[in-house]
Amino acid sequence: MHCPFCNAEDSRVIDSRLAAEGCQIRRRRECISCGERFTTFETYEVVMPRVIKSDGKSEPFDEAKMRRSLMHALQKRPVTQEQIETVLSDIHLQIRRLGERDVKSRTIGEIVMQSLFALDHVAYVRFASVYQDFQDVEAFRRQIEQMQYRDLQD
Repeated sequence: MHCPFCNAEDSRVIDSRLAAEGCQIRRRRECISCGERFTTFETYEVVMPRVIKSDGKSEPFDEAKMRRSLMHALQKRPVTQEQIETVLSDIHLQIRRLGERDVKSRTIGEIVMQSLFALDHVAYVRFASVYQDFQDVEAFRRQIEQMQYRDLQD
């Protein structure tokens, strides 16, 4: 690690601690050349799988796109930002746990729908209406009936 003060290449670690609920390591370092101290943070890098669209094209996983979709479905719903972040983290985790290099967009959509179903039924129906391309009111009715049946099963 280069020293931010003198740009020397060598520094030594004085102290290491877990940070960010165990997702980071905070390291206090001291430059061997100038003696200045500085802090670094080490995090893991997770590579999300590529998304295979319904037309067969492949594209990188786009977290911003998923966030926008969720925010649109959750617009004006009584859901906190913390709950949204938790759902996003859970969705990422489920996708990573698939252990695949490529994941079909349909699979991701199903994971998002499951998460929304558990969080907010109205948001679930909103997302499903776009995701499943509802063409008429009958499609909404069928989705709501399925949702009510699932609620009775749980």
